[in-house]
Amino acid sequence: MKVDSIVNGIVLDHIKAGNSMRIYKYLDLEHLKCCVAVIRNVKSKKLGRKDVVKIDSIIDIDLDVLGYIDPNITVNIIRDGVVVEKKHLELPKKLINVITCKNPRCITSTEQEIDQVFNLTDRENCVYRCAYCETKSDKEDFFL
Repeated sequence: MKVDSIVNGIVLDHIKAGNSMRIYKYLDLEHLKCCVAVIRNVKSKKLGRKDVVKIDSIIDIDLDVLGYIDPNITVNIIRDGVVVEKKHLELPKKLINVITCKNPRCITSTEQEIDQVFNLTDRENCVYRCAYCETKSDKEDFFL
């Protein structure tokens, strides 16, 4: 298989195998006018298998969503065919409007204009809690 190199754009590398379509969905990549390549199950010395997403344009990307989906992703910014910036992600300390509170009594359930704010409370287990009612949200809730 041959996928052309990118002159100006973004490469999301070291994605855990199987997560590329989640990234495609949550970053709304289907609405872009540029080429987007999703490459799944690529051999990797570091991970065994990985996914890669290539975006043939420089766009704003929500790094919090990426860090939440997979904190091991490397974001490569490419200009004139050269990697000019490499960002290594981690779990964000705070998520705003990425996940929603599942507590029906939370103020965010009754007041629609209030942002959904979650704070990272357990990095090892990827546990976030609502900033308003302290309801726990696991990563599994996000991927349902």
